[in-house]
Amino acid sequence: MTIFRFSNGHVVTPAGVRNDATIVVEDGRIARIDDATTDQAVDHAIDLDGGWLMPGFVDTQVNGGGGVLFNDTPTVEGIAAIGAAHRPFGTTAFLPTLISDTPDVIALALDAVDAAILAGVPGVLGIHIEGPVISPARKGIHDPTRFQDLDDDLLALLTRPRLGRVMVTLAPERVTAAQIETLTAAGVLISIGHSDADHATATAGMAAGITGVTHLFNAMSPLVHRAPGVVGAVLDDQAVYCGIIVDGFHVDDAVLRIALRARPHDRFMLVSDAMPCVGAAEKSFVLQGREIHVENGRCVGADGTLAGSDLDMAGAVRNTVDRLGVAPEIAAAMAATYPAAFLRLSQERGTLQVGRTADWVMLTHDLHPVGTWIGGASAA
Repeated sequence: MTIFRFSNGHVVTPAGVRNDATIVVEDGRIARIDDATTDQAVDHAIDLDGGWLMPGFVDTQVNGGGGVLFNDTPTVEGIAAIGAAHRPFGTTAFLPTLISDTPDVIALALDAVDAAILAGVPGVLGIHIEGPVISPARKGIHDPTRFQDLDDDLLALLTRPRLGRVMVTLAPERVTAAQIETLTAAGVLISIGHSDADHATATAGMAAGITGVTHLFNAMSPLVHRAPGVVGAVLDDQAVYCGIIVDGFHVDDAVLRIALRARPHDRFMLVSDAMPCVGAAEKSFVLQGREIHVENGRCVGADGTLAGSDLDMAGAVRNTVDRLGVAPEIAAAMAATYPAAFLRLSQERGTLQVGRTADWVMLTHDLHPVGTWIGGASAA
């Protein structure tokens, strides 16, 4: 048993924000949360100095970090390096994300994530496979030569039992309702992304079992007053979980503020969409043969196409507060509680409450990270 006492700050819990708290950890989980004024002896007394203690961030879209791109290094070592690069920024759980690639690479990545979970690599919850069943018209930085239909072989590969969560981003216009139902019956979490679907097709996909949206507004048919597209279908829906990239580049702040007024906050997830440059000194990298440069925090290809981000989750939380006017405790939930719910892991993580993993991040008063704990142990 380890006892932490946090005082003089803001502790984000499901019951509200507390000024202080004593958190008792047993076997990597929160066993009890008491007032910090209790008389019991503590192992760690931590003065938040006006800062914040938030549940550890859960990032469902992590392409890379620490100089490593998951597509290039679909191995246990590659996953561990990516996770280590993001931990200093408060990410305690994540889905390594594979950008559209061949079935052979997809198989390697799926097996690597299983192996990483078995090896106990901190924070690995599963995998996000973004493509290759997506629209050439909304390809973004993805390589269209790697796109393909959802044939029987790929369907079998994606539905094979796995140790963690499997999230797949696809374009609903490229699959049938029966294929969506087959994926969801196998436990696959489906997200709309890189899609040129019309409103009816997107809505039908959600009715068939799609529960997520990958980087809302980016790489999808926009909202037009006589053609609502994917964006219109999503804004009109109150149930699907939307990933948003709050970096000032992917979506205008005003548009995100409008989206937050249109739908429940608990259906938004902050994501980093991070590339190898996060947590790395070298900011340029190669993506499937293309040189990507980071210009003032913006990842772009030679033609100016956005290529993921140089964003970390603490930065996403800070931007959500500073740029969008969201309360810090709501931004924390968008970075932890709501993605955990999307992944159907609310009973495991995403909040500071009894029974959940003892994962948390400590931040300054202006939301810069100063420490990360996983299972009650300091991780960064």
